[in-house]
Amino acid sequence: MSAFAGTRGAAESARWRTVDIVVVAVLAVAFGVVFWAWSAYVWVWLKPLGEPWEYVISGMWLMPAVVAPLIVRKPGAALFAELVAAVVSVLLGSQWGLDTLLSGFVQGAGAELVFGFVMYRNFGVIVALIAGAGAGTGEALHDIPVYFPTYAANLQVGIAGLEILSGAAIAGVGGWLLVRSLRRTGALQAFPQGQ
Repeated sequence: MSAFAGTRGAAESARWRTVDIVVVAVLAVAFGVVFWAWSAYVWVWLKPLGEPWEYVISGMWLMPAVVAPLIVRKPGAALFAELVAAVVSVLLGSQWGLDTLLSGFVQGAGAELVFGFVMYRNFGVIVALIAGAGAGTGEALHDIPVYFPTYAANLQVGIAGLEILSGAAIAGVGGWLLVRSLRRTGALQAFPQGQ
């Protein structure tokens, strides 16, 4: 009987509530606007430095893939948030066009794999950091063959390395700190993170 109860409890905790869907969607839309602004107003400042240095800030595009699962703690949160943010970014006129959707998918999947590996039960800073690096790995797996297939191997490794490190630092640790700050305000009381 207790084994059945444990399985039932796990199924219940994996079930998405309406509030989960709404909060992840709202977060994703907000991040989609941030993505567009980041591309239009911040990314351009580092563009003159050239590759790979501009990728030191690419972790901002990975934030929803870490922040949403840290709040909602449900399978699919990383993928859902990153895809909705990508759609909003495209609708606002992303410079990368529809490819932003594919990029969002692989970035969300990279973080999703990490949270899945710990079975959506560990949401500490180390897991957030690794999830950010996972999203950065997804970003690199997308960007290198799509945008940089003819670059020298050392430049490809530099770009990939900065995307992964930026994902770990900005999306991982930065996302964890953002959620921690939101929890202190009381805004997350409807979620396990807020209790």
